Amino acid sequence: MDLKPQLLELALTHRSFAYESGQQETNERLEFLGDSVLGLIVTEELYRRYPDLDESRLSPLRSGIVNMRALADIARTLGLGEFIRLGKGEEVTGGRDKNSLLADALEALIGAIYLEFGYLKTHEVVSALITSTLHDAMSRGAGLDGKTALQELCASTGQGVPEYVVTEAGPDHDKSFSAVAVVAGIEVGYGEGKSKREAEQLAARTAFEKLNASA
Repeated sequence: MDLKPQLLELALTHRSFAYESGQQETNERLEFLGDSVLGLIVTEELYRRYPDLDESRLSPLRSGIVNMRALADIARTLGLGEFIRLGKGEEVTGGRDKNSLLADALEALIGAIYLEFGYLKTHEVVSALITSTLHDAMSRGAGLDGKTALQELCASTGQGVPEYVVTEAGPDHDKSFSAVAVVAGIEVGYGEGKSKREAEQLAARTAFEKLNASA
């Protein structure tokens, strides 16, 4: 499967490169498209693969697959960071391994594949990419809401109600969020996401897995 060179180049062009080189287009529009296509394909896959799961479990399971960290990990398996076109500022600050940049580039690439080959081919590609992530998410019980699971665990062990400290970064049109789950005054879990909710859920899931393993 070969994308048109100009479309592939666009999918891998970060705004920092465009700004420094004077290029007009970046991968942000493709990322916007790819995000929607990815969400639809993952939702369809979950619906078909797990007919016995209701919406309350399918929704957090989907979040366990299409969150920033999971997408960045998929991008790393593809070696995508090596090919992203970055500005010098992002380059020197380790942009090629930033979760946000990797996730965005993967979504842009999915958008490019959709434009070039249509839905069926994109579905085939995405399905193959998410299989390992999906299995990992199921094995971790990602079909359960992370914040609810952590709250119930803390209540059962007398550790009080978990708290979340959230910070945000980036411009208004492209914000990223980081969250720390605090249990009994101790920072236990960390998460990143494109929304406050996603970051908190990942932090809660990390904290739940850590505390549950030591219980």
